[in-house]
Amino acid sequence: MSWSTTDIPDLHGKVAVVTGANGGLGLASAKALAGKGAHVVMAVRNQAKAADAHAEILAAHPDASLEIVELDLGSLASVAAAAKQIAEKHDHIDILMCNAGVMAMPQGNTEDGFDTQMGINVLGHWALISDLLPILVRTPGARVVTLSSTAQHMGRAIDPADPHMRKNFEEWRMYGQTKLAMRHLAVGLQQQFDRTGVDAKALSAQPGMTNSDLQTTTAQAHGGGARLGNFFERWTKAAGMSTDRGALSQLRAAVDPKAPGGGFYGPLFVTNGPPVLKPLVRPGSDAAVRALWEVGERETGKRIDVQAAVKSANP
Repeated sequence: MSWSTTDIPDLHGKVAVVTGANGGLGLASAKALAGKGAHVVMAVRNQAKAADAHAEILAAHPDASLEIVELDLGSLASVAAAAKQIAEKHDHIDILMCNAGVMAMPQGNTEDGFDTQMGINVLGHWALISDLLPILVRTPGARVVTLSSTAQHMGRAIDPADPHMRKNFEEWRMYGQTKLAMRHLAVGLQQQFDRTGVDAKALSAQPGMTNSDLQTTTAQAHGGGARLGNFFERWTKAAGMSTDRGALSQLRAAVDPKAPGGGFYGPLFVTNGPPVLKPLVRPGSDAAVRALWEVGERETGKRIDVQAAVKSANP
């Protein structure tokens, strides 16, 4: 039942791309992967925090192989530039961990006019997966891990008519919608891997209640005015797991040889405990996956099409 970083296999020769690797769960994941020998691409927006995180990982693992790539998931131009930089340096990607995100932010827009949470949590990662898919499909055993949350149970399948919730916006409901969408993204991507016979897996994970800077960012964004956000911040600080423990679910999804494609990992006791394979409550229906694909393609102008990626990778 128990699983820890000691169970991570040797990763020398592997390339892992981790979004949001400059803090919280992303930093904990990057540190663990680098400690097992992976070359970790730290795809991050805040370059000052990235430098600090880089130094922290090297302090723990002096021989760590690291690379920093600037990535702002709220900008499709930045996503394209980051993907190009990664593709120019790496002919294989063994792990793509779509970790970065924001939680319960006030209504706002990204550079491309998307809702802040939808743009950063879902559509930015959608574009990144699309851009890196030709490399992923030619990497034997590649893993794509998306980050969900217990908040997915507050969400509903994306409404193609109003994906940014312009009508009746509510920050926690939008957060839940994005976290459910990230689970649907793994389900839909795995369906494509299975149909095309590609040796790759897509999985999702949720960290439970973890004391990270995510809650602090939410409280600051509301200027102290969001009572639920402030309560959640205090609660996680008092009772939440450390980021090292909270990251175990996404790490297990990324490296456990027995992890099933389309699987979902989370703490045994929902908010706390060791990472285990969890049943999919309200599993992603075909209709929900189709709605996500419709919105993702329409909003970003990019497709997640494994069959087309295979063709482009093997012209």
